[in-house]
Amino acid sequence: MASQGIQIMGMITALLGWLGVIMACGLPQWKVTAFIGSNIVTAQIMWEGIWMSCVVQSTGQMQCKVYDSMLALGSDLQAARAMIIISILAGVFGIIMSMAGGKCTNCVEDSRSKAMACLTAGVLFVIAGLLSFILVTCK
Repeated sequence: MASQGIQIMGMITALLGWLGVIMACGLPQWKVTAFIGSNIVTAQIMWEGIWMSCVVQSTGQMQCKVYDSMLALGSDLQAARAMIIISILAGVFGIIMSMAGGKCTNCVEDSRSKAMACLTAGVLFVIAGLLSFILVTCK
């Protein structure tokens, strides 16, 4: 098993990655489209996310609209929502398992059980990372 310092650094890294996934989930900048008309006054930037879409005018005014109906969404957007939620949940359970299996905690006394908890946490973090990676690269 790894040293206590390596486990703590791994947990901090996983926690930062998990927070990044949560931020990416809420932000509308998944797809950015710019429209520049014949003059700068008609310029618009459109942001499309998995929860809402926004339009930024050249004047700096921004309007966001949450998607109305789950049924009106495309299958790719529904899949993206499901995958990001599963990724966040896998991260939560990974953090809990890494806390339980860490050398700095006394939640689990048996060293074999601690090692299994750390292994499970690692697998959950890999699953969460792969789901997020697939979403970010394909969307």
